[in-house]
Amino acid sequence: MSPSPVSSTPILRTTLIWSGIVTGVLAVLAGVVGYLVAGTTGLWSGLAGVVIAAVFLAITGASILIANRWYGDDLYVPVFFGIVLGGWILKFVIFIVALLLLRGQPWIDPTVFFLSVVVSVLASLVVDVVVVTRMRVPHVSDVELPTDPDAGDASDKTIS
Repeated sequence: MSPSPVSSTPILRTTLIWSGIVTGVLAVLAGVVGYLVAGTTGLWSGLAGVVIAAVFLAITGASILIANRWYGDDLYVPVFFGIVLGGWILKFVIFIVALLLLRGQPWIDPTVFFLSVVVSVLASLVVDVVVVTRMRVPHVSDVELPTDPDAGDASDKTIS
C-alpha cells in the first residue's frame, strides 16, 4: 500500500495506536481500582467505562482514516464528510443503545463507571496533544504549488 498523500493520515494512525495502548493500560487500572473500591461490580463498571470511551473516541479517527482513502478523487469532499458524519451518527446510535442497555443494571457502579469514562477521555486528549505536538508535518502540506513558468509550463501568449 502506498503512503497516503493526506498529512493527517500518519497523525491519526499514531493517535489510534497510542490510544489503543493507553486504553489497555487504563482497562487494567480501572478494573483493579474498581474491584478494590466496589468489588466485582466496580471491576465491570471500570472496564465498561474504559471500553465505551475507547470505542467512541476511535470511531472518529477511524472514520477520517477511511475517508482519506478517497483523497484525489473528484468526490473526495462529499465522501469524506459523508463518512465522518456517518461516524458521528453511528456514535449517537451507539450512545443511545448503551444508555438504554446499561441504565439500571445491577452490575454497574455509577461512580466507578463515570470516573473511568472521564479518565479515559482525558487520557485520550493527552495522547492526541502529545502526538500532534511531536509529529513533524509542514504547515502547508497538502498544497501543490504551480510549476515555474520559465520551465515551459507557462502559456505561450505574451502580454504586449
